[in-house]
Amino acid sequence: MPGLLRVLHVVPSLRPDGAERIAVHIVVGLDRRRFAPSVISISRRVGSDLERTLDDAGVEVWYLGKGGGFDPRTYRPMHEAFRACRPHVLHTHLDAVRYTLPAMIHWKPRLTVHTIHNIAKHEMEWHGRLLQRIAYRRGALPIAVSQEVAKTAMRLYDLKSCEVIQNGVPIQAYCSPRIPRFEWRAAHGFGQQDILFVCVGRLARQKNHMLLLQAFVRAHPADHGPRLVLAGTGPLEARLKAEASRLGMGDRIHFMGRRTDIPELLGAMDVFVLSSDWEGNPVALMEAMCAGLPVISTAVGGVPELFDDGVEGILVRRGDTCGLSSAMLALGQSDTRQRMGAAAALRAQSNFDVTEMVRAYAQVYSRACLGAVGR
Repeated sequence: MPGLLRVLHVVPSLRPDGAERIAVHIVVGLDRRRFAPSVISISRRVGSDLERTLDDAGVEVWYLGKGGGFDPRTYRPMHEAFRACRPHVLHTHLDAVRYTLPAMIHWKPRLTVHTIHNIAKHEMEWHGRLLQRIAYRRGALPIAVSQEVAKTAMRLYDLKSCEVIQNGVPIQAYCSPRIPRFEWRAAHGFGQQDILFVCVGRLARQKNHMLLLQAFVRAHPADHGPRLVLAGTGPLEARLKAEASRLGMGDRIHFMGRRTDIPELLGAMDVFVLSSDWEGNPVALMEAMCAGLPVISTAVGGVPELFDDGVEGILVRRGDTCGLSSAMLALGQSDTRQRMGAAAALRAQSNFDVTEMVRAYAQVYSRACLGAVGR
């Protein structure tokens, strides 16, 4: 569109995970009087709420249809999408660089931005890191989602600097869910007096749900007591279900699958728990704090930048089953949950507003692209 700064975001897919959700928040939040945003999903449609959000917002999305594994046939549709968009700004996420680098070199956007969503060594495989290093040497601008992520990226890629823009979430959606707590619980078979611990996240190695299951059983071994709710899917789902059954907790550990009602789900919970071995700036934890939940998390990556131990929640060492179990016992107490939950909501309202994140990225785009509009 004439007079607008064309911004193209590229993601591996629009699966409803944290990094993809952040990309969509940015795209939808940009001021359409200044920016013309579009998106490339290297994968095919997956039927997610993120795809519906982009459709409803009138954002043009190219789905390149890549299946599993490396597929060189993806380069041609990527090139054609760049030809149609002619972006002033290219903004990549996760390991998209393996398919965008040739088009980036050919079409020469005025600015290339890469958001580093995770601890740098875990963001992509070695060949992806090699291509990312080439992109940085050709002028791509790294932006980290936390101070800790920035430090790891600077070490891994020999960067002199790395700007930090913290993730943001639409706070109001989590403060005021559409379905009340009692109604959601009744509809999903939970009692109004049940204490519900919840973890929202992909059932994959990074999140170390096995540690969470073991800590939960250690803290609450009785037949009747708190319940653990796991929202998400992933490659370890069958193994985790088998472990829950082996532990004799099949009726107290609930696998909810992929959810499109996260604000409502969180609004019905009591405590959020994250047992990850590594993290960047976990969106689900921020969403939980917006919903007024106290949080328990391993002190990995950017997590300690999000809340203070003993104020909005409890931090434990990575891999510490006993520490995680003790924290779950502590937050089994109603007064502690209420105090920390209120503090979590207050901190979230002050620090996690999605509009601040969008504003920061818009400033980066505009700062680097003065004079680019119309070319």
